[in-house]
Amino acid sequence: MNGKTVMACIDAAHASLKGHADEIASLDQAIGDGDHIINLLRGMDALTGMRAQIEAEAFAPALKLAATKVLSTVGGSSGPLFFSMLTGMAKTSTDDAGVDGFARAFAAGVEAVGQRGKTRIGSKTMMDVLIPVAERFTAMADALASTQDVLEELPRIAEENMLATRDMLATKGRASFLGERSRGHIDPGARSSQLMIEAVCARLAQGDA
Repeated sequence: MNGKTVMACIDAAHASLKGHADEIASLDQAIGDGDHIINLLRGMDALTGMRAQIEAEAFAPALKLAATKVLSTVGGSSGPLFFSMLTGMAKTSTDDAGVDGFARAFAAGVEAVGQRGKTRIGSKTMMDVLIPVAERFTAMADALASTQDVLEELPRIAEENMLATRDMLATKGRASFLGERSRGHIDPGARSSQLMIEAVCARLAQGDA
């Protein structure tokens, strides 16, 4: 695992977000500011533009490099949150970590997001996807699950919990101002997070990242 792995995952997430841009924009226009996907794609475009620098680094430094670029290019609340995610992962990552090491790194990244946004599960945000995925990832690592099983299971958990945000009452962000009217809509941050998890797992399952 190195900077090329990081860049391969960025490419996969980028392609998935671009492919679902209209859908995410529609979700965000219903309960948010309407700029979530624009901000994310701006950051992804910037990361693509520094491919050579990221690929030249070891795994943790590549994450830190990506985090810095995300913070300076992604607008709204997403920039600081994804910066926290990547830096939290970098602090715990090692280049030769197996399932257990990456589970701990992902959990550390999710915890950093929660601390930054002061948000936990049940608030109709990206955390409603990230926390269950991190918990399942950790549980599977503790049970010595295979990489293949993990990469098949985590997208399922992400999708299940993304769909669950439809019936939640938003308590954070602009959506919280809608009160009961926020119910009946999937959270755009949960959807984008689910798409990126699905894309990254699929890319890593190919085995050549």
